[in-house]
This record gives sequence, structure tokens and C-alpha cells, in this order.
Amino acid sequence: MTLNAADRIKGREGKTVSKVPGSENTLRILRHLASKRSPMLASRIGKELDIPRSSIYDLLRVMEENGFVQHLREEGRFGLGPAALEIGSAYSHHQALTSAGRPLLASLGKATGESAHLAVLVTDVGVQLPSHLTASGRAILAAAPRAHVRALYPNAAAFSCRHVAEESSITKYVTLSSHLDHVRQRGYATESGQVTPGFGSIAAAVKDDHGWPTAAVSVTFIEKDFAQDLRPQLAQMVKDAANRLSRHIHGNRTAD
Repeated sequence: MTLNAADRIKGREGKTVSKVPGSENTLRILRHLASKRSPMLASRIGKELDIPRSSIYDLLRVMEENGFVQHLREEGRFGLGPAALEIGSAYSHHQALTSAGRPLLASLGKATGESAHLAVLVTDVGVQLPSHLTASGRAILAAAPRAHVRALYPNAAAFSCRHVAEESSITKYVTLSSHLDHVRQRGYATESGQVTPGFGSIAAAVKDDHGWPTAAVSVTFIEKDFAQDLRPQLAQMVKDAANRLSRHIHGNRTAD
């Protein structure tokens, strides 16, 4: 949303004041939270953005109700919610991500002889493949701040799924958190037969210039036809592809 001169008025002290302060402050909060790697106290957000205490809590409440922020009640802090993450992913998906990713995936598929894919995080109710069960989803979650992952999985119900091939071993947050720690250490995520029996996947996150995950590059293969000793090499190829895509669409020079 861009405000032109007609949308603003001068305050008593000569400062430019928006005629739609609620809308502008909502966008300012989103941009501010997006620039932070950790959730923030409401009072801190209000102070840094010079938003009155009487307004900041009302704005955050409405944003929480609509999924744009998550309230981490145990910590009393606020962070970006799934709706905000989806908008960021959708922009990347429909713009540079698609055009830049297509030839890269074709090259990766040709080099590996397997199916290469590009995925974005989806948190809509009813989605068939929850993020914690897929290699792409795990790669994206591992690259996101821990507090935001916790907000996406607040209770046991968040881990339920009727659309997987076999029972998942990840059914509570402590297990997911431990698994994501391993993903961070390796720089890539795996999945073995939980989505489709006999098929495995390896994925690595595509990050923006703030280090936030916007997508994941993955390769899927028939497990019995792909030797275990070749999988580390495949993982490195997937990581390299994800890093190249990060640099291409976001100018991310810190990916490794």
C-alpha cells in the first residue's frame, strides 16, 4: 500500500500524519517483525515504532486474529504468523522464484537423473502434506526462527494428519525441535517413505537476504534404486542448487 500526498495531513508540530494510521501502522509492524529474527514484546514494538500503547495491543490483536502475527503467550512476545509467511512465499513463488527456479530445477534433475521440485511453505487448514512430514517442509522450518516454528505447532493437534503413508515418528514439538536441529547441522532435510512408500526426498531451504526461508529445493527418488553411499553427494547437489537460487533471486551472498 502506497500513500500519496493526498492521503496525508500535517500534524500540530508540522509532522506528516497519515489519514489512515491504522493501516499504515499495521504495515509498519509487519515490516518491523520481518526484519527481526526473534519475536518481540508488544511494548518494545510500540516504542521502536512510536505507536501509542493504546493502539499497539489493538493492532496486534486484530493481526493475530487474521493470522499475520503469532502471540507466544508463554513468553509474552509477538512474531510473524503463517499468513505473513505465506504472503512472502507467494510473492517469491509468483515472481522471480518461478522464472529463476525453472532452469535450475531442470539442470538439477538432469544432473541427478531424479525428479527435482520447488516448494513453498503452506499452512492452510486441510493441507494434505503437513510441513513437518516432508523434506521440503522440514528444510523450511529448520531455517525459520525457533520461536516461529513453536508458534506453528502449539499443541499435539498440530501434528495430526490422515494423509500420510505411514505413522509419523514426529508427533510432538520436542521431537520436531530435535529433528530440526539435525537439519540445521547438516544443511538439508530428508524424508523416507512417510509421504509415499518406497520414495525418499532430500531438500534444502532457499533463503532471502535476511536469512528467512522462502522456499525449498528438493529431489525425490526411488529408495531401492538409489544407493545410500550416493545420498551425501545428492544432498550436496541439492544444497548447491538452493544456494544458487537464493543468490539469484535475493542477492543472498551468505548462503553456504
